[in-house]
Amino acid sequence: MYPLLKRTFDLMAATAGLLVLGLPMLVIAALIKAHDRGPVLYSGKRIGKGGAPFKMHKFRTMVMNADKIGGSSTPEDDPRITPTGKFLRRYKLDELPQLLNVLSGEMSLVGPRPQVAWAVEQYSPEERLVLTVPPGVTDPASLAFHNEGEILRGAADPDQAYMELIHPHKMRLSLEYVRTRSMRQDIAIILKTLGAIAGHR
Repeated sequence: MYPLLKRTFDLMAATAGLLVLGLPMLVIAALIKAHDRGPVLYSGKRIGKGGAPFKMHKFRTMVMNADKIGGSSTPEDDPRITPTGKFLRRYKLDELPQLLNVLSGEMSLVGPRPQVAWAVEQYSPEERLVLTVPPGVTDPASLAFHNEGEILRGAADPDQAYMELIHPHKMRLSLEYVRTRSMRQDIAIILKTLGAIAGHR
């Protein structure tokens, strides 16, 4: 029953979100385009449910070809981040296009954040439990580590710093979510996420 309720809620909420946020998203797209005339969206390869790869959509917040000149972890002081990108990241507006991933069924509104392939390859057998559910736009780990970029600031190797300083704690929270998830918990996480964004604003 829970999977059906969750999928129905995802479809309704993502559709409503795109309708309400359609105009602001067009404004964001125009700002990105005006800055360097590059692509508006960045679609990065991530690993989803069952280990299946998919392209996760975000508003582009970095210079073009950023993935070819740096790692997948992004410190707050990463020189690849554009001025517009800093603003979008601060208020999590770069994540809005993931509503499209939710509509397609590749993601859910709530679930463990999807990771890049090289990080998933390092998962232990226990950690691979997170791959049994759809990845999400937000989850308890995202709330706990909303300042991830700040934690990685100044790191000589941001990817290594992420795996050592952040990954173990985020994974613990993600595993706990997978084992206890429910619609009530999902709605609570969404409300907390909106509250955190509003409070940061």
